[in-house]
Order: sequence, then C-alpha cells, then structure tokens
Amino acid sequence: MNGVVHVVGGGVAGLSAATALAERGFRVIVYEAAPQAGGRCRSFLDDAFGATVDNGTHLVLSGNRAVARYLRRTGATDRLTVPERARFPFADMATGERWALDLGAGRLPFGLLFSSARIPGTRIADYLSYRRVLAADDDDVVAATLSGLGQIYRRFWEPFALAVLNTPPDEAAAGLLAPVLRETVLRGGRACLPMIAPSGLSDAFVGPALAYLEKRGGRLMTGHRLRAVERNDDRAGNLRFADADVPISADDSIVLAVPAWVAADLVPGLVVPDSHEPIVNAHFAVAPGRVPPAMHGKLTGVIGGTAEWMLARDDQISVTVSAARRLVERPAGEIAERLWRDVVAVAGFADAAVPVHRVIKERRATFSQTPTQCRRRPTARDGGPGVILAGDWTATGLPATIEGALRSGETAAEIVSGG
Repeated sequence: MNGVVHVVGGGVAGLSAATALAERGFRVIVYEAAPQAGGRCRSFLDDAFGATVDNGTHLVLSGNRAVARYLRRTGATDRLTVPERARFPFADMATGERWALDLGAGRLPFGLLFSSARIPGTRIADYLSYRRVLAADDDDVVAATLSGLGQIYRRFWEPFALAVLNTPPDEAAAGLLAPVLRETVLRGGRACLPMIAPSGLSDAFVGPALAYLEKRGGRLMTGHRLRAVERNDDRAGNLRFADADVPISADDSIVLAVPAWVAADLVPGLVVPDSHEPIVNAHFAVAPGRVPPAMHGKLTGVIGGTAEWMLARDDQISVTVSAARRLVERPAGEIAERLWRDVVAVAGFADAAVPVHRVIKERRATFSQTPTQCRRRPTARDGGPGVILAGDWTATGLPATIEGALRSGETAAEIVSGG
C-alpha cells in the first residue's frame, strides 16, 4: 500500500472511489478539471438568483445501498431529510386531478391494497405489470414492453422510466428498470422513502467527502484537465495535464472517473456510449411561506405538462425535465415561462409573472440508455493496464444515476485493493 491512487475526475463516481480507497488506507489524489468538485451533482451560489441552487434535481431513495454506504462513510447521513412514508404527490395537467402514490413505510407495498393509495383509474391487478419489466430482455424498450396498460402507463411507468433512464420510453432499455424495481419499489415503502438534500447537493455529496479525504491525507487538485495517459512498457507512465506531467510509479494506480467522451479520447480503442440525452432544470425564487404545505419538501410529479417534477423548498421551486431534446434548444426565457406556467397551476399561485429564476441546461446529462448504447458500456477493467474506469456510463448493471455512479466508484476501489 505504498503507492498513490490517482483519481482523475471529482464527480460522485470519483469521490466514491477516492473515499472508499481512503477508508482502506490508500493515499489518494483527486484531479478535477473544473474549479470545483461534484460534477453534475453539486450546488453553487447564484448571485443573480440570490441563493444556492443545485445544478440539477437528483432523487435518491432509501433503498439506494451505495448512497447509504457513501453517506455513512463520509459522515453525511444527517445531510438528507427522510420522510416517514413513501408518498409521492402527482398533478395531472390535462384533467386537473391530484393524487398521491402511497407505498407506505413497510417492507411490502401493502398500501396499494387500498384504492385511496393507488393511482386514479388503476386497479390492483395493473400493478402486476412490473413482471413485464423483470422479464424484459436486452433488446426490449419500455414503451413496447408496457404497451396497452392505460392509466398506469401514463401516470406511473412513463414518468418513472423518464426519471430513471432520461431517455424517451419508446427508445429506452426496459431491462435497466429491473434492478431499480428490485432494490426499491418491490421492497415496499421502506426502500422508497425519498431522500432530499435541504441545503443542496454539495452539502450532502461533495463537502463531506472532501473533508473525509483531507482528514485521511487525501488531496483535491482542481483546474487539472488530463490531456493524455502516457504508456511506459505496457503500463501507465505519466499523467499529462495541461500544465504539468505527473509521473506514475509501478506501485501507483489510476482511476479514470471522467465523462465517457473524455475517457474515449484518453484510452485508445475504448468503446463507450456515444449518444447522450439532455436534462433541463429551472429554479424559481419564491417568497418564504408561499409554497403550499402539500408541496413543501416534497417531489411532486407532473403529468401532461412541460414540467415533469417539482421540488419545493422554503425559498425556491425547482423544476426538472428529462430527455429534454426539444426544450434544451429553446431560449432560457422561453423555457422559464413555460415551466412557470406549470408551477402556477400545480402550486395554485394567483399570479403568472415569472419570478427571478435560473435555467440550467445539461446537454449531455446521461448517455442515451437504449439497448444499443447499453451494449457499448465498458467494464471497469477496460481502461488498459494500470487504468481503472469509473462512471455511471460504465457497466454497473444500473441506469446512469447517482446510485450507479457511486457503485462504479466502489468497484474501482475494490479492483485497486486487489478484489
């Protein structure tokens, strides 16, 4: 354990690998191209907005085991709020109906036995459609797998698949939903409690991890963009950054936790997903106390609108649109107007004037999670001699989510440790 582990990439995959390695006693250096760590899972202070905002709304559930391990390791378990019940409010923009999908708080979703806990227009038998997902093969897509289901498709499967896979259901790989179902919904409400970071993503997922690394002798070096991994006698030689070279000894290890397209440039011949999907997020400032109690601190699903999910805090409402191919090309002002109309309708606000806001476009938020693109996901060991890959785009067996990114980091740490 005399060597250094060089983790290139300070997103959650890299931080997962780095903290898991530090826990094992390794010396770790994290290199990040941006001025700060966190990648797509971070917060920042927006001066014009006048508050801290997340670069995107990320939902994690109590059944996400890698999230739980990461938070325990970094001492950040208390940075997320967890409700007593797995209850998800919804609003249908076309019909005006409101309901809440209530999975309860137990090991099995017994709440669905009662019509008051189910989605309007659905029967208890409709919920057995999950078996179609579990039986899906590698070429099946969501829409075809779940065709002909009526309201449970429109009001559950479609928004669920969009949120998890960030890919249109008529293209998205149905099989990728199966492990998510097994680890959350099929384990009942106890595994589906929505965990929200009230003070922002960085407060829960970034700051504690960096403090953990520093306490164990690790270092974060920002502004370091890797240009090349040089080879020396069929092993990694130097890490060539824009302003300096870092020599790699025979005892050192490299974890490459960068975006897929960056990894493809750094590792000759590496096959990676090469098609990506955007996500659009908008944050709207609201006066404290104005958010309806039914929405406060909750993630509200929107059916039939431009918005898909709304997360309301004390002084802001954040809106998320997944697989936002057409919306991402529109001007920010137009996007804000369209999304604010949905907020007004769902929250019951009397005025339609767009408040102070911030629109954030992630043009390559995730890879396109289609059957074809999933087959391009490399394993952690495909980086070549001395280079281990990590990232939600690698073959984690999960969709490209925070949970998948964290597990990829754990896998990288296990390989470095000799696993």
